[in-house]
Amino acid sequence: MFDFANSSYTTVIITVIYCRVFAEVIVPTSSNPTNPYEDGNFLFGLALFFSYLLVVVTGPLFGAISDFSAKKKTFLFWSYISCVISTAAFWLVSTPGSWELGFGLIILSNFFFASGENFASSFLPHLGPKEELGKISGYAWGVGYMGGLLSVFLVQTFVAPSIDPAIYGSLRFVGPLTALFFLLAGIPTFLLLKEYQPAIKIPEGESYLTIGFKQLSESIKSIRHFKDLVIYLISLFFSMAALAIVIAFAFLYGNQEIKITSGQETALFILLQFFAMIGAIFFGFVQDKIGAKKTFNITLVFWILCLIGIYFVREITGFVNGLGVDISVQWVFVIFGTLAGSGVGSTQSASRAIVGVFSPESKSGEFFGLWGLSGKLAAAIGVFAIGILQKIFDLRNAFLVVAVFFFISLIINTFVNEKRGIEKAKDWERNGGH
Repeated sequence: MFDFANSSYTTVIITVIYCRVFAEVIVPTSSNPTNPYEDGNFLFGLALFFSYLLVVVTGPLFGAISDFSAKKKTFLFWSYISCVISTAAFWLVSTPGSWELGFGLIILSNFFFASGENFASSFLPHLGPKEELGKISGYAWGVGYMGGLLSVFLVQTFVAPSIDPAIYGSLRFVGPLTALFFLLAGIPTFLLLKEYQPAIKIPEGESYLTIGFKQLSESIKSIRHFKDLVIYLISLFFSMAALAIVIAFAFLYGNQEIKITSGQETALFILLQFFAMIGAIFFGFVQDKIGAKKTFNITLVFWILCLIGIYFVREITGFVNGLGVDISVQWVFVIFGTLAGSGVGSTQSASRAIVGVFSPESKSGEFFGLWGLSGKLAAAIGVFAIGILQKIFDLRNAFLVVAVFFFISLIINTFVNEKRGIEKAKDWERNGGH
């Protein structure tokens, strides 16, 4: 249910609507005739870069504190309500051109969203046996896409039928309406979710802060016993950098580089959400059958092929039309984008489940904090890199770095031994944390 709720933020604000409002309407256009939105794209990526860095700094510490205090649910609640408030505050960006406030609110709201993502995921090892975590994670991610689809439908219907400066008074309500959806859809989580670990009494002279630092230090030391988790987190770094770029820039790419129409954009979004949901659920079952590592690798190969297709979309369109088919470049892009979209949820869901099966339950908060560190640091570097590259080259060539990142992730992941990683987690629990 929380995946259903928070998908409204990442889909409306980061992927589909507010990213364009900020980059194309709020930030003044540049003097570059071939890329007039390069400044807006760069500032949007820079805001995400700063927010992910904040998560990198705080994620492992918050995870350690939440494990010791048995207050994961409390941490999740405050990240949720803070994201709701800072998202609603986008309404305060009163006129196009005053981008500084919007820039700051993107940093704040995405920091709270990404932190909440870590806290929610840290519950995963408690929700079922390890051999079924892939399926559970896949179901959750699949349901999340339905939340994203519904929230975008509501926003486009009531406040943002198009991204047009002439209707900026209406576009100001994108943030508040998204925040309202997140607020209401998140309520069932806090009514039904339980804390699964008992609290540990704080020793004399200690505080949660000092304990958190000690726990974090111990996590870094103990992770040496989990070689495969370490290798996987390095692999994940590159795939998460790639996914962060796709999530933040896919629709900017479609609108600015491919020039898709509003109808094609709507078709792409609906198809992408549907196929992403199917992909997340399907690969969740596949993961429980063939293993997490193989499933993750399959999704990476699929991504690489689709991204090559997107890069050469004009050439592929010309070839297909030469065979007697009449189809536009824009619709071929929609097809490749839809296919690629089926890998978004499956890759993220598989990554979350792998960390779950490699983590002892007693250290799930800490290790998901490290998962967040690897993923968010990667996201920060990824969105910053494409923001710079699209100013040096163009958006099309800058976007090619996504396929490169996925390829590097695939190579590193071949060194992970899944069975050994699972046994290490079980041994840690059997031996009482030794």
